[in-house]
Amino acid sequence: MSSSLLSHNSSSPVTILSKHTVFPDKKSTLPDLKLSVSDLPMLSCHYIQKGLFFPPPPLPIQPLFSLLTSSLSRALACFPPLAGCLFTDADGHVFISSTDAGAEFSLANAPSLTIPLLLPPSSDVSPEIKNLFPLDFAVSHDGHFLPLSSFQLTILGDGAVFIACTINHAAVDGTSFWNFFNVWAESCRCSSTISRPPNFTRNFFAGSTAVLRFPNGNGPAVTFAVDAPIRERIFHFRRASIQELKSKANNHNSSPNAETYAKFVHDRKNFKQSDEISSFQSLCAQLWRSVTRARTTYLQASMPTTFRMAVNCRRRVVPAMDECYFGNAIQSIPTTLEVEEVAAGELSWIAGLLHQNVAAHGDELIRKRVAEWEAEPSCFPLGNPDRSGLTMGSSPRFPMYERNDFGWGKPTAVRSGRANKFDGKISAFPGRGGGGSVDLEVCLAPETMEALLQDKEFMHYVLEEEEVDVFSAI
Repeated sequence: MSSSLLSHNSSSPVTILSKHTVFPDKKSTLPDLKLSVSDLPMLSCHYIQKGLFFPPPPLPIQPLFSLLTSSLSRALACFPPLAGCLFTDADGHVFISSTDAGAEFSLANAPSLTIPLLLPPSSDVSPEIKNLFPLDFAVSHDGHFLPLSSFQLTILGDGAVFIACTINHAAVDGTSFWNFFNVWAESCRCSSTISRPPNFTRNFFAGSTAVLRFPNGNGPAVTFAVDAPIRERIFHFRRASIQELKSKANNHNSSPNAETYAKFVHDRKNFKQSDEISSFQSLCAQLWRSVTRARTTYLQASMPTTFRMAVNCRRRVVPAMDECYFGNAIQSIPTTLEVEEVAAGELSWIAGLLHQNVAAHGDELIRKRVAEWEAEPSCFPLGNPDRSGLTMGSSPRFPMYERNDFGWGKPTAVRSGRANKFDGKISAFPGRGGGGSVDLEVCLAPETMEALLQDKEFMHYVLEEEEVDVFSAI
């Protein structure tokens, strides 16, 4: 491990005390990994930024940082690509080289920031959260000269800590990201064998010859305005509220669109007779309806609105892939309707369409999407240029709480940095209490967020958040 001391930036409440390069504790023998058809489109995306708040640890700062550093070194040895870099060969193909160059790990202090300030109940996300993450605004293509991963431990004024993890999105999707975070936590609790090692087999259409070309040899540009004003809020949903939505969504007989929906249900190519709309699809449908209603002051009734859902393809392809496959194995499923159809439509009909598209997204359609991309390679167009769409990312199934105990209790809360956020970007997290509860991180234009908060139907399902007591876990 190499280290350096950093000077204080008076404009930020966070002081970087030191910055270290953490090397894997074993030399890598992994060959270069070629970016797949699912990795390459992410080169224009920001690095993934996710982090966890924890109660005050039972160790002083320096022993704590040493413990996290040594366990990070072991975790990087299990994930050697995250200690490497990107390179492009003469033919334009992009690879990850496990060079053992290491990952950045910073120690920071923020005495003026506390849990009540950073996690205020029933309020917008604190703008100070963004100061807790490294590699702000880094684009994945920058992994040719930036580290592929960077981490930061911030000590807050009330003794709580925040562990931030920033990883190149061309190297990992959410599944791989959280698998790494879990391995780091497991390695910190004990240095024995890791229970869920990554699978580096490149079997997600790795034989593709497609190449991305960028004008003038430069890398790709981010596809949305990073400085556009947005409000960001976490909405909490109890299991009971989501089950209420699910019951309503599956009551197809009450819908004026029941005949149309029935045609989808009985299409044997897309559905099994016993299939039902899931809890999460029901929640997504209600969010789409409510946000679209909130936007009707500036959207025309006949214009299209699209709800995009990111899906994990690991178990959808034939043969199925290992659940711990390292890399991106995701595709985006769009559902498009007219604004007035969503704003005035029944929950059961809209949720049914979301369910139809997700259920139909199997091996045949995945391969069709891959072939279409190979015929015309491009980066994934994140953003919302017509201000009518929603893009759902992350997943309430990711193990953000259950396997991220570093040795002094499970996380208090999960938060993300400013990466890849725009009007209409939604991220789903599991609720801290488990049991099927869900948190939605919602980013909207200020006027849309204000209107959403006045939507009585939507707010009926939202749990009024209680103030977090970070010391209750000690």
